[in-house]
Amino acid sequence: MLLAIDCGNTNTVFSIWDGEKFLCTLRTSTEHQRTADQYFVWFSTLLNHFGIKADIRSVVISSTVPRVVFNLRVFSDRYFNCRPLVVGKPECRLPVDVRVDAGTQVGPDRLVNTVAGYDLYGGDLIVVDFGTATTFDVVASDGAYIGGVIAPGVNLSLQALHEAAAALPHVDITKPERVIGTNTVDCMQSGVFWGYVGLINGICDRIKAERGRAMKVVATGGLAPLFQQGHAIFDVYRDDLTMHGLTVIDAYNKEG
Repeated sequence: MLLAIDCGNTNTVFSIWDGEKFLCTLRTSTEHQRTADQYFVWFSTLLNHFGIKADIRSVVISSTVPRVVFNLRVFSDRYFNCRPLVVGKPECRLPVDVRVDAGTQVGPDRLVNTVAGYDLYGGDLIVVDFGTATTFDVVASDGAYIGGVIAPGVNLSLQALHEAAAALPHVDITKPERVIGTNTVDCMQSGVFWGYVGLINGICDRIKAERGRAMKVVATGGLAPLFQQGHAIFDVYRDDLTMHGLTVIDAYNKEG
């Protein structure tokens, strides 16, 4: 079995892949000081709780937080007796090209999403990922990653409003009943929700115009279904897109 680990700035996700389906997906907060032993105690406790017996033989990791990779390597070596495949490292081959400016380092999560999107839906894609940042990744017709857009994440924007303006409270993101708010919370929710719907649609429209061709918009991340209620132009939503990409990358490296 394969253990796929996606470490983002806010959360780290562990999924067990049996070759045909994901047996489970577990989430924990990303903390660079967490040791390999602490990972194992948390991981094994939850597996026991759900009654899952997993014979893990390999591990693949995507991490946007370099400081956590060392302890995840130790975790893999100590408890599963395997050296993990780490996306972005020279020994990890990708089944797609990366066509960006020389010297540019692309986030591993964006590369993984590109691989997953192309494997599932073919080329000419815009992959929108709602994470700590909201990213737009452009996939060419042959599956190559050719660049994209990085915007502040939804929760990051709400947090900035709350911290920078003393009179503004912290609010949860939701679709407001009306655009015009009649109190502070409604005004903030409307600004963030409809502002991001406009941002998503506007950027996707500009990417399509710049490329001069029809493109499918693939969304991932927990907030995507919420924004689709505001008529954001997603053609498909896939919550496990990144995890799927990790399984494709692992299989590609084992083939050759």
